[in-house]
Amino acid sequence: MKIIIVGNLGYIGPSLVTQLRKTYPEGTLIGYDIGYFAHCLTNPVVLPELKLDQQIFGDIRTFPENLLDGVDAIVDLAAISNDPMGNKFEEVTLDINYRAAVRLAEMAKENGVKSFVYASSCSMYGLADDSPRKETDKLNPLTAYARSKVFAEEKFERLADNNFTVTCNRFATACGWSTRLRLDLVLNDFVAGALTERRISILSDGTPWRPMINTKDMARAMDWAVARPASNGGSFLAVNTGSNAWNTNILALAEATAKVIPGVEISINPDAPPDKRSYQANFDLFKKLAPDHQPQEDLLSTVEEMSRNLTQMNFSDSNYRESQLIRLKVIGRLQEQGLLNEKLEWIS
Repeated sequence: MKIIIVGNLGYIGPSLVTQLRKTYPEGTLIGYDIGYFAHCLTNPVVLPELKLDQQIFGDIRTFPENLLDGVDAIVDLAAISNDPMGNKFEEVTLDINYRAAVRLAEMAKENGVKSFVYASSCSMYGLADDSPRKETDKLNPLTAYARSKVFAEEKFERLADNNFTVTCNRFATACGWSTRLRLDLVLNDFVAGALTERRISILSDGTPWRPMINTKDMARAMDWAVARPASNGGSFLAVNTGSNAWNTNILALAEATAKVIPGVEISINPDAPPDKRSYQANFDLFKKLAPDHQPQEDLLSTVEEMSRNLTQMNFSDSNYRESQLIRLKVIGRLQEQGLLNEKLEWIS
């Protein structure tokens, strides 16, 4: 098995590389990444990329077709990956998350790649009522990031056929430990605030819903998707990826964090305007199609692992929202230093 992981030097990549190496100990694993966050390592025992056969630095927007020779599967993690970044770099978000991803899939199909796995998102459901969203429900993307995922899925569906299987994992909100940790995610931010300030400040009234998924469980799901036959879900599959048990509200995430990290004060904002990103997701289809790759992590163990690793690295920066653990701040500093242009291309 020869697999290319595009965007492997981000938050999810280390978990995915570890999972795929476990599944394919004799396989050929190649990482391809532009390298924005390659230096953002957090408490690693070894460099995560040592589990790869090769690491290539490059931009998905100019992905070289000759790298596809003999490749069996591609996993596309490359993305401008949160709403603040998407809002600031909307056209770049569409270029990377949508246009470049579709071009890569087209080249993959033309070169005989059998499986294409795309990291999509449940955020495309947007504001929803209290009933968990199913894959067949109406999409309501509210941000550039969510729209990019919708546009990409529409194109992928037209590409898929019996010789080219496409799986779009519509992931719940990511959380949990990574050796390239991000703290611009809701649960991760709560853990960081609890450790540094013994305080969690919820900007809303705490009632908005979020489905959540641990990075390790995301990796298990993509591992399944890489080898998924068309007979299991169809040549094109967009599937909510997570667990019904992890549909939770923001206040419950804060309370779980305070349960693991004692002495934490929780505050809410009862006068906050309604959060338009409130939704639940139904994960029944994923459970049916991938019974052996269901989420194994839970909320408390996820908080415990993050707390333990941050403590081991002597994390104490109460100003962490301005640090390299916030992706938008990393990009901003690279631009300030004249290393990236307005299109987020490296300046040579």
